[in-house]
Amino acid sequence: MAEWHPAVEEYCETIFELSEDDITVVQARIAERLSVSRPSVSEMIKRLESEQYVEINSHVIRLTAKGVALAETVVRRHRLAERFLTDMLGLSWAYAHKEAGKWEHVISEPVEEALARVLGDPTTCPHGNPIPGSGYEAPDVSPLAEVTVGSNFRVTRIPEELEFSPGLLDFLEESNLVPGSTGVVTAASPDGTLTVEVNGRSVGVGPFASERILVTV
Repeated sequence: MAEWHPAVEEYCETIFELSEDDITVVQARIAERLSVSRPSVSEMIKRLESEQYVEINSHVIRLTAKGVALAETVVRRHRLAERFLTDMLGLSWAYAHKEAGKWEHVISEPVEEALARVLGDPTTCPHGNPIPGSGYEAPDVSPLAEVTVGSNFRVTRIPEELEFSPGLLDFLEESNLVPGSTGVVTAASPDGTLTVEVNGRSVGVGPFASERILVTV
């Protein structure tokens, strides 16, 4: 168990986060997210199904109640760790995301409770994703891509899908496109790229990001 349990946690977390972003969970999506081979995913999914962490219907993979409980614990610890690493230690988004991926498997329940207390019981990670068990209430949000030219917006959430896109967290942090920041859409090009102004700086946001960044208008 000690040798493979972290992998079980990783897979349950991945399935949870893909579902959270409204992505249909099939083996190919898991392989892409974890950068592992399809045969490796197939083997692990069989194990998870035999251990009753997941159920499969028409190739779509869903967590059971047991799987959800494990995933929520791991996700909660990951997002609390990200908060601590950014808010308390001043580390970058990208570094905190990678480091929290290690911490999530070793944080104990007393440490988890202490982190939440020291951080003031946050409801989201630095990217605006909800921390399970925090009482988070989702606001009414829309993708940045749907904001019309001339309209103001406030960044609310950077979904997990964008956290796994190489270099994108660094770009968003450097551009101050972070939860709580406000801006205005100043232009839209035919290819779907938006130009937004945040803190007096113009930034181009491609369609892949603008369709996923969630904002309030």
